[in-house]
Amino acid sequence: MEDKKKIEDIIKSDDVVVFMKGTPDFPQCGFSANVVGILNYFNINFTSFNVLEDNLIREGIKNYSNWPTIPQIYIKKEFVGGCDILRELAESGEIENLFQKHDIKYQVEKN
Repeated sequence: MEDKKKIEDIIKSDDVVVFMKGTPDFPQCGFSANVVGILNYFNINFTSFNVLEDNLIREGIKNYSNWPTIPQIYIKKEFVGGCDILRELAESGEIENLFQKHDIKYQVEKN
């Protein structure tokens, strides 16, 4: 129960929260790196939690979301999915609708 409260507190800590392996500056898996890349492309401010530093949260978040893999993305406390879902949303353009729906400020990175 304590782990569930900690997970909920993390999810509530910011509008966009990513449970990932590693940190945004040093992701420890390709999927986490892809999620960070997508969020950075849209200039999204987000909070991350490195599940490699807390095994109880690492396993607990999978049970909490009923999703078997890391990374996991939450927007305004709503579970969005993992890397594949976020990538599909970005490729289809639906990600911008998701940001607008939740009033998340974003700006596409200009090259």
